[in-house]
Amino acid sequence: MDYLVSGLAIEPFLPLFDLDEAELAARGVVRTKADTYPGFPCRVSLEDARVGEWVLLMSWRHLDVDTPYRADGPIFVRETARASVQRRNSVPDQQRSRLLSVRSYDARGWMLDAEVIEGAALEALIPRFFGDERAAWLHVHNARRGCYACRVDRG
Repeated sequence: MDYLVSGLAIEPFLPLFDLDEAELAARGVVRTKADTYPGFPCRVSLEDARVGEWVLLMSWRHLDVDTPYRADGPIFVRETARASVQRRNSVPDQQRSRLLSVRSYDARGWMLDAEVIEGAALEALIPRFFGDERAAWLHVHNARRGCYACRVDRG
């Protein structure tokens, strides 16, 4: 089964990197320094920030659909991120090391299925969820803190 794991596009975040703290606060964004590793998972690069690296913490609409499942949630973006990561047929280490909530959606944004799994099991779950022909994409979330992690599409 071919699939594509994608981070968020970088373009909406680039203008934020040059803003001062007051300008960020006016947008509901906080700049903070990573003080543990892992612990500050970037949703663009799909890598955790290293200790001492600056990240932006903000709310992000990760599921922009016209259904009751529309959702926003907290995300981190590393200020050194410069391109969205896409991994074909490969789960990033960031997801392999966490407890995950994985949700399957149809093309209209209606949830079809969901599981809570150890990240090491994500690779096996993807073909099972895409075995349902109605499944258009998957959203992966960190189960413990609940924040959006990445999207998985059919390859």
